[in-house]
Amino acid sequence: MSLEQYHLTRLIKQQSLQLGEAIALEGFEMAAPWHKVSWSDFDSISTKIAQALIHFGFDAQDRIVILAQNCPQWTCADIASLKTRAVVVPIYPTSTFEQASYIVDDAKAKLIFAGDQAHYQMACELTNTCSSLVKVVVFDKNVTLQDNDNHHYFDDLIAESYPSKTLIELDKRLEAANLDDLLTLIYTSGTTGDPKGVMLDYRNIASMVKQHDNFLPFTPGDVSLAFLPLSHVFERGWSFYVLCRGGHNVYLQNPMAVKEAIVQVRPHTLCVVPRFLEKVYSAVQDKVIKAPELRQKMFAWAMSVGHKQSEVGQGRHKASLGLSLQWKLADKLVFSKLKQVLGGRLKFMPCGGAALDPNVSAFFQSIDVPVLCGYGMTETTATATCNTLANRVPGSNGAALPEIEIKLGKDNEILLRGDTVMRGYYNRPQETEQTFENGWLKTGDAGRIDEHGNLFITDRIKELMKTSNGKYIAPQRVEGKVGCCPFIEQVAIVADAKNYVSALIVPAFETLEAWAKEKGIHYESPMELLRNTYVIEHFEQRLKTLQSDLAGFEKIKKFTLLPEAFSMEAGLITPTMKLRRKVIYNKYAREISAMYGR
Repeated sequence: MSLEQYHLTRLIKQQSLQLGEAIALEGFEMAAPWHKVSWSDFDSISTKIAQALIHFGFDAQDRIVILAQNCPQWTCADIASLKTRAVVVPIYPTSTFEQASYIVDDAKAKLIFAGDQAHYQMACELTNTCSSLVKVVVFDKNVTLQDNDNHHYFDDLIAESYPSKTLIELDKRLEAANLDDLLTLIYTSGTTGDPKGVMLDYRNIASMVKQHDNFLPFTPGDVSLAFLPLSHVFERGWSFYVLCRGGHNVYLQNPMAVKEAIVQVRPHTLCVVPRFLEKVYSAVQDKVIKAPELRQKMFAWAMSVGHKQSEVGQGRHKASLGLSLQWKLADKLVFSKLKQVLGGRLKFMPCGGAALDPNVSAFFQSIDVPVLCGYGMTETTATATCNTLANRVPGSNGAALPEIEIKLGKDNEILLRGDTVMRGYYNRPQETEQTFENGWLKTGDAGRIDEHGNLFITDRIKELMKTSNGKYIAPQRVEGKVGCCPFIEQVAIVADAKNYVSALIVPAFETLEAWAKEKGIHYESPMELLRNTYVIEHFEQRLKTLQSDLAGFEKIKKFTLLPEAFSMEAGLITPTMKLRRKVIYNKYAREISAMYGR
């Protein structure tokens, strides 16, 4: 197939015609009619909304915002907008008004799809301050709309009848659609400065779909659970792929309910970030530590067998009948129970967004739940390199996709080139120019490539910290090790221009409070709990164990336990949960000084 045949709206139309009454979209624990949407309904709903947009007077390449939690309506609005050749601009559902206002103004968006009451309230405020915004469409029928002719319910627009000329115009636009149309502006959250609108076109998405076909065992009807935000390129790009290949996409509005959703939905796949896997891993480790000695030994034996068997599958260990029989027994006694917690039928889990600790990765490979770590950015339409079922190298992010070129530049910076690389930053020609070097995208990440073409991320160049002793620290590596602890929710290390590494730690209070109760520790407030000598000693011991394989200069020597989480509202993290280090260091300057005796 030529790349033209991978045009997103055409592929989805083909699936609608072929799959008819099969389920395309499902809203987890949502009421009818959004609990199950067939392929034929998906097509008719998105066509009706596209007609409404044309009826409202929106032109091709006008910008349309979606501000909502994951839900089937999100994708229906997305595809409807794309059918009219509009440019979709997603905004994180947890964004502050200031963040949303900046994006709407920069994109000059004309319409906003809003999810619930809170999003509608923000949309109303945005229409008052952003001159380009003229229409608001709300997904949730329970929201009370203002008395305004420009505010509409999504469901009402679907039920409306439109003049036949809207359908004629829609057909014209679909016919004129091409791979060079701009498809979306995704604003990178950025840990410093204002967000930049990454311009992705249909060629980027078409190339992504085509290349993923080469290595993923995804088949029509497979169920994918969308629990990461659709406003992020990872989940939205993956959802595009799922739908282009006739999959069944299940939407989770509340990401905190993922544990229950996985058991009920029993997905064949879902996109994850390392933090999700770390929490599963730490919960299992915590149960093992508390288990009787015999069960601990059984678990250790099963993990050893599982590791060897997974290495057989990768051609790195010799197969034998004895090992095969041992694996079947280990699977029956241990692995099957662990896999049931994850639904019991996972084929693979794409993982990205940050480095995954090798111990966590090895755990999932050993229990036969393949985690496919990849590397990419918004600027590369997510995946640029990825492990496959046949090529899973511990600690690596896999080899480049078939049509992606990769090389190392100055300071081992990863450079990328290919059809999935962005057009540039919206309205920022100078910054676009600075991001490219002779046609290669400069990623800002450093790495190494082994003899088989597998990429290993070594540092985030912009985030490297240099101690006063001249040693370089990669903070994400240290934070990844520590983040595996069930008692730690968030951690930010401090090292730049310091003579040793320290850390600001937000405890996992639910786990900590349960432990304190078990130990008979009495306290009146969270702060009193954090200052308790036994609690501090407990964290010291945990850190000692977690950092056992770090170099001496990398290890956290002192730490401060914080009573409040790093939040977006406080400006301490980005919508993609990355730390805004400078803001954190300013807020906790006194605590940091105390750790260095000042």
